[in-house]
Amino acid sequence: MHFMPWLQQATRDMFNILLPPACAFCLDTLAPPDPDFLCNACRDLIRPLQKPCCPRCALPYPAETGTGHFCQSCLQEKTIKFNSVTAAGPYEGLLRDAIHRFKYRNDINLDRPLGCLLAREIVKTAQPADLVIPVPLHKTKLRQRGYNQSALLARQIAKQLQWPYASDLLIRTRPDPPQKELAARDRTKNVKNAFTLQRQLAGERILLVDDVMTTGATARECSRTLISSGATAVDVAVLGRAPLR
Repeated sequence: MHFMPWLQQATRDMFNILLPPACAFCLDTLAPPDPDFLCNACRDLIRPLQKPCCPRCALPYPAETGTGHFCQSCLQEKTIKFNSVTAAGPYEGLLRDAIHRFKYRNDINLDRPLGCLLAREIVKTAQPADLVIPVPLHKTKLRQRGYNQSALLARQIAKQLQWPYASDLLIRTRPDPPQKELAARDRTKNVKNAFTLQRQLAGERILLVDDVMTTGATARECSRTLISSGATAVDVAVLGRAPLR
């Protein structure tokens, strides 16, 4: 009756000997094996967002002291519909390099360690969600890249937190230029009315997942679409939070 669990453990031990598990970021051997596939040195290099920062959009402030207060954008922007932003860390250093590998270099195996990093921060700050939804790619961009990194990340987070996951509920209706190629003032216009839902929502609380937040234009427009389609609240989770340039 106990033979199968013993065999499974023996098989895992054999693979660990023949192919020792390595850190997903630096490829150093992990001993003992870490369930997140990150070594302590790499984990220590990804620091959390420092206070003070905006309590709504998590924009980090340059001053190292002071109280958290709403940033100018959150005070002036009337289209902000999300409640909060959780980030694994600032968009810099090792985290930035890992996001680039994950997003642009087809290193999709980083979905698990990056998802675990972000899930740990989410449980500290965000309320439980009824649905985890990724920021979508337009079908043209999806064919070019072959995968949506935000969808892979959102699926891992939903698995870690045991929250329902909806991969295709929010869709992108047109292939706009990438936000990173635009000035900050043009990003809101670029994503205006660029999203729609496959069905109406019925008061669900949504966790919207993306890889990086810079100006927040994409998160604002997605959140506006979700709220106008029946969501009762939207929280945003991103791997990296970039400062204003």
